[in-house]
Amino acid sequence: MTQVRADFNKANQNGLIPAIVVDAKTKVVLMLAYMNQESYEKTIVTRQTWFWSRERQELWHKGATSGNTQKVISMTLDCDQDTVLIEVEPVGPACHTNAYSCFFNPVDLLENQFSQDTVGSQSRDKLVKTVYRYLFERKTKWNKQYKNSMTKFWNERKTQ
Repeated sequence: MTQVRADFNKANQNGLIPAIVVDAKTKVVLMLAYMNQESYEKTIVTRQTWFWSRERQELWHKGATSGNTQKVISMTLDCDQDTVLIEVEPVGPACHTNAYSCFFNPVDLLENQFSQDTVGSQSRDKLVKTVYRYLFERKTKWNKQYKNSMTKFWNERKTQ
């Protein structure tokens, strides 16, 4: 089997690759962090997760201060070798807030699609058109689903 290597030399990545950390048992995404070549290699050798802190500009061992370490079960590179998926057995919560996963803030897509921040400087007419198009697409999708279910219903009745 050919050894696949992570590509830390892609433009605009500053020598870093995203590392998606997943609980090996539950398959829940625990966190997203970044690795440089050194942290990647330390993770492989130690079977513990190591990352590069973009804020502090230093290497960090997950759980070194909190005790919430992550035992590495497997590592898989994506098709371009510039993102790594790491399956772990977590020892405690992954998030610095003490949550099991760092992903616990749901986004209301409809509300946020038309919020003041999202709309920004859009004119009122452009906003109305955007909302209308969104509602029309929803209605069209619903009509197709309704028509298909009614057609199926009537076809089943004819064969009885």
